[in-house]
Amino acid sequence: MPSTLLWFRRDLRLHDLPPLLEAAGDGSEVLGCFVLDPRLEASSGPRRLQYLGDALRALSDALDGRLLVTRGRPDQQIPALCAAVDARTVHVSADFSPFGLRRDTAVSAALAEAGATLQATGSPYLVSPGRVTKDDGSPYQVFTPYLARWREIGWRAPAASATATVSWIDPTGLPTRIRRVDPPNPGASLDIEAGEPAALRGWAEFVDDGIADYAEDRNRPDKPGTSRMSAHLKFGTIHPRTMVADLNVREPGPGAYLRELAFRDFYAAVLHEWPDSAWRNWNRRYDAIEVDTDAAAKETFQAWTQGRTGYPIVDAGMRQLLNTGFMHNRLRMIVASFLVKDMHLPWQWGARWFLEQLVDGDIANNQHGWQWCAGSGTDAAPYFRVFNPTAQGEKFDPSGDYVRRWVPELAEMADVHKLKGGRPTDYPDPILDHAAERVEALRRHGQIG
Repeated sequence: MPSTLLWFRRDLRLHDLPPLLEAAGDGSEVLGCFVLDPRLEASSGPRRLQYLGDALRALSDALDGRLLVTRGRPDQQIPALCAAVDARTVHVSADFSPFGLRRDTAVSAALAEAGATLQATGSPYLVSPGRVTKDDGSPYQVFTPYLARWREIGWRAPAASATATVSWIDPTGLPTRIRRVDPPNPGASLDIEAGEPAALRGWAEFVDDGIADYAEDRNRPDKPGTSRMSAHLKFGTIHPRTMVADLNVREPGPGAYLRELAFRDFYAAVLHEWPDSAWRNWNRRYDAIEVDTDAAAKETFQAWTQGRTGYPIVDAGMRQLLNTGFMHNRLRMIVASFLVKDMHLPWQWGARWFLEQLVDGDIANNQHGWQWCAGSGTDAAPYFRVFNPTAQGEKFDPSGDYVRRWVPELAEMADVHKLKGGRPTDYPDPILDHAAERVEALRRHGQIG
C-alpha cells in the first residue's frame, strides 16, 4: 500500500483539516508526524511549550498513540521520514510567516532531491495572506477597506471529517534510526486546557454563554467576556472556519467576534507582505523616534515586567501575564501604551517580553498590535493618543475587581485606581508622572513629523 506523510505544524487537530483529506484521499497509509524544531523551541517561552506539549499528547491520544514526534531540522527530518515509509508526498497546512516560508523552502528543496514533494492545502486563517488585495493587486495597508474585501472573498465551510477512513502508520514499527522523542513538558502551569477536545468544548461553552454579550463585555477585564480561544487558534487545535460556522454575524456579539478574526487575518497578511515588520517599524519614519535605552530605562523596564510601576491597572495586567501567560486584550493595549508613550522604551522590548510570556504568542498579532500602540504600524493609533492609565482603569474596571484580583496589596482599597485615602506601604510609588510623560511623548512624536 502506498504511504504519505501528514506533517502537523500549527494544525494540531483531526477535524476541519484539509491536509488530512488530501493525505487520505488516494487510500495511502498515513504517517502523522510533528518535528520539534530546536530553533522554535529556543524562541518559545515555557508556557507556550507546555501548551504545545499538552496539545501533542492530546493529538497522540486521539490517534491511539500513532503520532510520531521527533526533533531536529525539518529539512533533515522530513526527508528521512519519507525514506523510512517510502512516501513521495508530504501534506501540510500552508505557513505564511517569514520563518515558516524559509523553512518550507528548505524542506521542499531537500524533498525534491529525494524525489518527493511538499503539498500545502489550506492555512490557519479564514482567508489566507495574499488573497485579499486591491483591484490593482496591491496589498491593503488599512484595516477597514481590507475588512470589506475580506467579507466579499469569503471562506469555505468546515472541511469534512476523514478520521474514520484513515489508515495510520504505527511509528513504533519504523527503523531505529528514526528517533522518537516525548512532547515538551517543561512543567509550566496553564490556566486553560490544551488540545482539540478542550478547544471544541471551550468554543461551545462560549457560544452558549458568552457570544451574545461579547460586543459589550470584550473590553471589560473584570468580566469573563472573552472566548479565551487565542491559544487554541495559535496552535490550530481549532480552525476559525469551525468557529464561524456557529456565528450569526448579523447579531452584535457574533459580528464583533468575526471582526476580531478578520484582524487576525489582516495582521498575518501584513507580516506576509512586509516580513521585516516582525521586528522593524512598518512605518520607517519611526526609525527616527527618540527612545530610551540606558541603564535607567532598563531598570524601569524591569519594574514594568514585574507589575511594580505604581499604576494599578498596568500592574494588574502585567501580573496576570506573569502568573498565567495570558493578558486580557484591553490590558495589552494599556500596558503597551504605557511602555512606549509613558516610559519611552522601544516597542520591541515589550513585544519580546510578551512573546516570552504569552501562551498565545503569535508573531503577526503580537508585533503589529505593539506597533499599533507605538504609532509605527498599519492603522496605527494617532501619535497624540496616549492612554491615561488611571482613566482606563476607571472605565474598563469600574468596580476595581480586576485590580484587586491581581494586586493583592490593594485588596482592601475602596478606590483602587486613584488610591484615595492613601497608598498602602507595600505598594510602590509611581515610577513616573503620566501627565509630564504624555507631554514628552507628544514632543518626541512631533519631531518625526
